[in-house]
Amino acid sequence: MKKQCTSGYPTGQVGDTIAEEMAGGSWLMASTISPLLSLQRSAISQDRPSVPVVTIVALGDSTTAGTPGFRSPLEAPPNGAGNAESQYGHWLSQTHPEWRILNRGVSGERSDQIRSRFARDVAQAPPEVAVIVAGVNDVYQGHSAESVERELEAMYAAARDARIAVVAGSIIPFNTASADQNARMHAVNDWIRDYAARHPDAVVFCDTRAAVAAPGQPDRLVSSPDDLHPSPDGYKRMAAALEPAIRSALSLRK
Repeated sequence: MKKQCTSGYPTGQVGDTIAEEMAGGSWLMASTISPLLSLQRSAISQDRPSVPVVTIVALGDSTTAGTPGFRSPLEAPPNGAGNAESQYGHWLSQTHPEWRILNRGVSGERSDQIRSRFARDVAQAPPEVAVIVAGVNDVYQGHSAESVERELEAMYAAARDARIAVVAGSIIPFNTASADQNARMHAVNDWIRDYAARHPDAVVFCDTRAAVAAPGQPDRLVSSPDDLHPSPDGYKRMAAALEPAIRSALSLRK
């Protein structure tokens, strides 16, 4: 899909001005100029390159949906609801208007639930890049790091089979996490980093946890309205970390 650029002149402005100036002159001359103007406008439009639209699917849980300030289009069809700034996808689209960001986050979902809708929400799009951030609810509910890793690996493999580049984000912190929960999140994040290093042709790692963590406190959010999720500023920081990772992932497709 491409956005077509048009002439810089308002429709009809050039032709109407010349027609007025020719009102008292030769009809033949006016009729000759008019087709020339049309050809000139066409040449201008063709010379200006069109801007390709890049589709990016943001797949994940509440930290993708934009909780607590925003409900994703899957949660509040058709366009979502709430403060649009409370989602990293919003900030990415502000930086890159040519990127079509599809928010496919659902609050409360575990990694296995996210994987179960991969075919519908990602493969059917289909995007150039899928940003996948999942696992925090697994940890919150007491599941092991290994179970999260299995689900993430299945999603990464499905994306590779569909020729979709992946940006693999790390699980971001929540302020009420116990020492054991933080240990499991760090274990998953170390695994994600290692997986990306072993699959550089398909997966780009992004440390989204570090992006939203408080300075000197890697297990706490820099700002949060509920101690569980980022504030709009936190989602903006998340987008800033994801942007170069997405650009790297797009280069994998060239």
